[in-house]
Amino acid sequence: MPLALYALTVGAFGIGVTEFVIMGLLMQVSADLGVSIPTAGWLMTGYALGVFVGAPILTLATRRLPPKTTLLALMAIFTLGNLVAALAPTFGVLMGARIITALAHGTFFGVGSLVAVSLVPPERKASAIAIMFTGLTLATLLGVPFGAWLGLAFGWRSTFWAVTAIGAVALVVLALLVPKGEKAAQPAALKEEFAVLARPQVQLGLAMTVLGFGGVFAVFTYIQPILTELAGFSKAAVSPILLVFGAGLVAGNLLGGRWADKALNTALAGSIAILTVVMLAAGWAFHDKVGAVLAAFLLGAAAFATVAPLQMRVLSQAGGAGQGLASSLNIAAFNLGNAIGAALGGAVIAHGLGLSAIAPIAALVPLGALVLAGVSLDLERKTRLATA
Repeated sequence: MPLALYALTVGAFGIGVTEFVIMGLLMQVSADLGVSIPTAGWLMTGYALGVFVGAPILTLATRRLPPKTTLLALMAIFTLGNLVAALAPTFGVLMGARIITALAHGTFFGVGSLVAVSLVPPERKASAIAIMFTGLTLATLLGVPFGAWLGLAFGWRSTFWAVTAIGAVALVVLALLVPKGEKAAQPAALKEEFAVLARPQVQLGLAMTVLGFGGVFAVFTYIQPILTELAGFSKAAVSPILLVFGAGLVAGNLLGGRWADKALNTALAGSIAILTVVMLAAGWAFHDKVGAVLAAFLLGAAAFATVAPLQMRVLSQAGGAGQGLASSLNIAAFNLGNAIGAALGGAVIAHGLGLSAIAPIAALVPLGALVLAGVSLDLERKTRLATA
């Protein structure tokens, strides 16, 4: 794999740390800024909604720019947003900083996915996407536990200072390793790009991404209180368990990429089915310390085994004009699922159902994605038979 692909991985790592690290800091932010834990959870929701809004807008705004220029501009926005977060005096300013940071997220992964697949032969495209997204999984494996420890030891602001430094490093690495490429080609007409979004298969792919990750983030957002209050771990034990979760993300992401390279449709339906089963089982496993650690690993593996199949499904169904917009919108869909999941988990807690109810209720969301996968694959089969 070319070095430029690993430069994208570094950028993905920085963005991934910013997105997920707040989950290991909810209790500290809640106490320091005088808000409840469900209110602090809206820092995840606000970030995710920022991605959802920013992805299509920035993708269209930068479509005439060379990919490298776009990636560098987005990483600069990311670094600035984290600097504001580190200095935020109030919850409102912190939320605003999270939203600023989020604006760059969707387009970075959307443009990055297209750059990644352009660097490798056709039979390695899903694996190339998986390698770029390994930055996201490594962020959870290494960045989130370290950020949680740093926040516990030196205050949550120190974590955002560290992430600002990561952003600066990522900016340098991208500048050095990503090739300039050709001058940006004349983009397709906006009408042609938006026409892709009218395709039922693209719509189904985006909806699967929303539902697939909606359930995951209902649990993941509140993993700190689940581990401390439900499983009985100390706050200090959360960081090592997040390492286990992150190891699952890395394993699942790479396996999902290889599976998708061999049989995309099977990987699509199979990975979503596995995720649904794991989430149902996690509802009981989180009541036991050993079971909670095992559930953390399996949840991470099952969740990110779906990333490459879902992204490749949307790219394959979009094709040509509008592929860049569809790619960014799939990242936006991922984060819309994130926002819905964080809000769902908060609603379960706020309505008195308790932390133990989050995983079983959340498992119904990827179950919906599995139904849509069945509809999508059946529609594809019927279309193929009709044109044979």
